[in-house]
Amino acid sequence: MTDAANRRSRNITEGVARAPNRSMYYGMGYQESDFGKPMIGVANGHSTITPCNSGLQRLADAAVIALKETGANPQLFGTPTISDGMAMGTEGMKYSLVSREVIADCVETCVGGQWMDGVMVIGGCDKNMPGGLMGMLRANVPAVYIYGGTILPGKYKGQDLNIVSVFEAVGQFSAGKMSEEDFCEIERRAIPGSGSCGGMYTANTMSSSFEALGVSLPYSSTMANVEDEVLGNVREAAQALVEAVKRDLKPRDIVTREAIENAVAVILATGGSTNAVLHYLAIAHAAGVAWSIDDFERMRKKVPVLCDLKPSGRFLAIDLHRAGGIPAVMKELLAHGLIHGDCMTITGKTVAENLAEVPALRADQDVIRPVTNPLYAQGHLAILKGNIAPEGCVAKITGLKNPVITGPARVFDDEQSALAAIMNGKIKAGDVMVLRYLGPKGGPGMPEMLAPTGALIGQGLGESVGLITDGRFSGGTWGMVVGHVAPEAYEGGTIALVHEGDRISIDAHQLLLQLHVDDEVLAQRRAAWVRPAPRYTRGVLAKFAKNAASASLGAVLDRFE
Repeated sequence: MTDAANRRSRNITEGVARAPNRSMYYGMGYQESDFGKPMIGVANGHSTITPCNSGLQRLADAAVIALKETGANPQLFGTPTISDGMAMGTEGMKYSLVSREVIADCVETCVGGQWMDGVMVIGGCDKNMPGGLMGMLRANVPAVYIYGGTILPGKYKGQDLNIVSVFEAVGQFSAGKMSEEDFCEIERRAIPGSGSCGGMYTANTMSSSFEALGVSLPYSSTMANVEDEVLGNVREAAQALVEAVKRDLKPRDIVTREAIENAVAVILATGGSTNAVLHYLAIAHAAGVAWSIDDFERMRKKVPVLCDLKPSGRFLAIDLHRAGGIPAVMKELLAHGLIHGDCMTITGKTVAENLAEVPALRADQDVIRPVTNPLYAQGHLAILKGNIAPEGCVAKITGLKNPVITGPARVFDDEQSALAAIMNGKIKAGDVMVLRYLGPKGGPGMPEMLAPTGALIGQGLGESVGLITDGRFSGGTWGMVVGHVAPEAYEGGTIALVHEGDRISIDAHQLLLQLHVDDEVLAQRRAAWVRPAPRYTRGVLAKFAKNAASASLGAVLDRFE
């Protein structure tokens, strides 16, 4: 009997009757010999809510078979998901970040409550990854993450399509730059089947970083959901997990400060989502690792952008996979001392050992560039500070010719009125839009602003209009945008004191977000400011608003110190 099985046996016999507990397992088909096998939880994120998760059941089925073949007893349980793409621009978007915490709670609760010896988490949509890993870290039994896989591109008129194509088409159509026929065809064809949104958006950013972190297997983060390769990954992951149970290799042994640096290096090298900043603050908190928002800026200065990926580049995640995947990116980073090769991974090998047999960058691909010829010499996720954001905020500066703008504030206290102003032609080049009361507490839930940013891109205003918010951005967003402004408006942050027409500067060169209003005037405005009534007083959104930490701390719910 394994040590883990011994622990479970003692847990059953100490203080409770052994026979009734065993009887319940017999009721699920257990045999006497099964009680000496490790019990492995399979957290199944399958749902028909979203294409990101609609292809996960066959992975869960394969996991159950593979775990049995490796001598373990799989125990299947469910985790929820919210489709960011479907909820975008609606009240439902406020539940997206909330779902990260719900998923983490589900994993922690089931693993702890059922005294599991290990857990395999299977997920697809954006919050499945950080939520699943946070639960793995809290439970801290041997664990592996299985990414459901990316979607293949849609096609129309010889062009690859993805979910962001639709949001940008809305802006083009409203501006008279696209026919109704083309708009409708893009809408119908952008999502051809199951899999997570196809660019280096949040889902693929987090999956890629998990591979770099060491909690997923090499090559697993960029596979396509509809291709059988993902099933082979499940089988290999089951074997790796059972071996990790035998060695007692746990998530907190893997997710160290150096491993997080590896993950962030890959996020920067691949041009990943701004959401990764928020999520890695939360992941580090769950792991008990010291990590701050300033660490992202420290990493940005030394890690170049190597991959030409959407939303601001040319290629999709499946193209990255076919060009060598995350191992090819990591091999290049390791060769130039930009990641730590001695970090342990779920394979039982170090990063360097995993990469030893990975081929060098191929000359017949344009997706991944060498460190000596990067797309950008420094990373793309800049941490700005200034009187609007003394705790910091996040700007995504890839794809911009000049990431600097000073202009008059156009102030909106909700997303819908901001989107209406864009669609009605009321936002002009040189404006700086301020979308506020959308933070962790004020939203609540920090909704993403893909609808307004997509509309700006579609209308050709992506580089000439600034947009700042205490909410978040989709991984599909690019442009002159700054999110996660902290402190948020609901907490009385300076963003709450901005008036229509005030001058605001966004300057990524100086890492500055500045409101050009005298301190005396700001003090008068602050004295007159009144916190608005909470939008929700019952239920999960009210609980999130009450307990959420600042975005600069990951918006976690269990930061009590």
